Amino acid sequence: MKIFLRSLRQIVSRPVYWAAMFILPLFCILLLTTLMEEGLPMKIPSAMVDKDGTSLSRELTQNLGSMQLIDLTEECNSYTEARHLVQEGKIYGFFMIPENFESDLLAGKSPVVTFYTNMTFYVPASLSFKAFKTTALISKVGIIVEVVEAVGGSGSQAMGLLQPVSFVGRPIGNPDMNYAVYLANSFLPCVLQLMIMLVTCFSLGQEIKYGRSRQLMDMANGSVLKAVFMKLLPETLIWWVMILFLESWLYCWQGYPMHGSWFWFTLGELMYVPACQGMALILFGITPNLRLSLSLSALLGILCFSVAAFSFPEQNMYPSISIFSWMLPARYNFLIYIDQALNGRDLFFSRWWYVAYIAYMVIPLLFMGRIKKAFMRPVYVP
Repeated sequence: MKIFLRSLRQIVSRPVYWAAMFILPLFCILLLTTLMEEGLPMKIPSAMVDKDGTSLSRELTQNLGSMQLIDLTEECNSYTEARHLVQEGKIYGFFMIPENFESDLLAGKSPVVTFYTNMTFYVPASLSFKAFKTTALISKVGIIVEVVEAVGGSGSQAMGLLQPVSFVGRPIGNPDMNYAVYLANSFLPCVLQLMIMLVTCFSLGQEIKYGRSRQLMDMANGSVLKAVFMKLLPETLIWWVMILFLESWLYCWQGYPMHGSWFWFTLGELMYVPACQGMALILFGITPNLRLSLSLSALLGILCFSVAAFSFPEQNMYPSISIFSWMLPARYNFLIYIDQALNGRDLFFSRWWYVAYIAYMVIPLLFMGRIKKAFMRPVYVP
């Protein structure tokens, strides 16, 4: 209990703990969920370059402006003017209607409409590209229908020629196509993993840095297991509060889909914290040094955003890279989230992900000898 109270006093008295355990995680949680509150970025600033100025081009402009993703904030007279606005960051793309657009259509020619997007900003540029392309296709279909009706055909006949096969999409797990449902549930646990690993290595490393590790061992009667367990217990309790807050915030207040068992999903979230601490203990056992263990934790934590296969499927990675995705706790958190929350599968299909959490808690026992040696002979290497 003395070690527990000693660790708790350190957490309360040092601002770095407040920043790492409360301020930064809460900031990331609130920022990401409020930023993506509507599911996708809406009303992306864009521009229209209408060189035709006819009723048809104005109708095309109205159709584009009525789309949910696009906000036509600018009307430009030339390509050069619109390009400057893109380069200045005032818009993310623009749609250009050529001269003689309506007359060329009536004459049976094929005028070309062009649209440009700034792919430096990938998400808004991709969404604006999607809206531009949809507008162009809808306008093309409308014109063809008018031509068919003008020669005596019906609108249904025209649509049968244009789209002989109809498609109905039924997205499973995320029927609203809410991008935040996927992004928040993968990136936020990854942020917590990074902070848990950094705090764990910092908490143990500072004992060696300030020469307090022997005092810690004396308080634990020479048991390194007791010293480490009681030292990290207050942090574990705080991280459990944070992970439960994250779960409540996402699935209760934000209304993210939960199709599985609350019990098994919550158990997985609670096991995620000691699993991340176990990963940090492995790194600290390999390099029982404050600077090196923090550097390794930061490196793995940052790489986790890409290597854990959130945005690129693990099956398509090079084998030498994909193996690292299975070495990170965030990967198993993501798989449990997919199985339990999105798909509502039986625990049988997720059992190995929970076993992986247990492995993260057991493997650090192999490094307790090195940690004990470092505690008993503290040598700080700046």
